[in-house]
Amino acid sequence: MCVFPTHTCLSYCYFFQMDVMLMEELLKHINFHDSSFCVAVIAIIFNPFFWNVVARWEYRTQQLSKLFGSPYLACYALGFMIILLNVYRSHSMTVAMRAQARWEVMDRTDVFYIGIALMVLGTLLVVSSFLALGFTGTFLGDYFGILMDEKVTGFPFNVTENPMYWGSTANYLGLALIGASPVGLLLTATVAMAYKVAIRFEGPFTEQIYQQRSQRRKHE
Repeated sequence: MCVFPTHTCLSYCYFFQMDVMLMEELLKHINFHDSSFCVAVIAIIFNPFFWNVVARWEYRTQQLSKLFGSPYLACYALGFMIILLNVYRSHSMTVAMRAQARWEVMDRTDVFYIGIALMVLGTLLVVSSFLALGFTGTFLGDYFGILMDEKVTGFPFNVTENPMYWGSTANYLGLALIGASPVGLLLTATVAMAYKVAIRFEGPFTEQIYQQRSQRRKHE
């Protein structure tokens, strides 16, 4: 039994039905058996899994630092590997978008320009985040013992806590809108979910690293 007024319940039911119909129509335009789609999904999920596993392994063993003879060189090596993986992810998503059907509902001028705006916003967040953190700050330098003096609170971190991740997501969403690509929307949602999971692991662990440094400083 609905606890809201009848007209409110009817409105909720109507919008829910519209959402379901829209989702069904979206999914009709996606070929889940397409190999390029499967490759893109694997790349999306693998990337954050890879860098989190490797970074935590390095934090506990320092094996990469020993191998390269320096934590900085080891961090640069992992950073370049992450960049290459992200380039491949972007490539695989682009291939999947081009391989599958466009959706006429999205194939409009206003949607195209919204996509452009999202890509501009996403690029701004990614570039400004990199400039604020530097290479080692961006690519998990904390796990190599390369800690920042203090937490970065200026732009873009005063807008969103994880601007690199959400800027990247905005770029992919913009690309999907520009290409009127339903599979692009689904892949972008997969990117967002992968980042959400990564943030849940990275955030508390990074805080723990800095808390341990603060405790060491208190005892010095």
